[in-house]
Amino acid sequence: MNLTKLKSYLILNKRAALIDLAHHLDATPDAVKGMLEHWIRKGKVRHLEGSACNKGCCQCDPAGLEIYEWIA
Repeated sequence: MNLTKLKSYLILNKRAALIDLAHHLDATPDAVKGMLEHWIRKGKVRHLEGSACNKGCCQCDPAGLEIYEWIA
């Protein structure tokens, strides 16, 4: 089950970007967000907002700026 894989990955790595989670689970970032909401509701995961460099030169993928942390 992907919820279990997601949990294991976050416990092992402590924090991960949404795009990394999506690659690990072979899923879309939107699908992973849905799974993360399950763990957020249970108080096990926290969403941390990343930030771009604000210099205008970055073409960052927004999914790379969304960080999730296992807190339980």
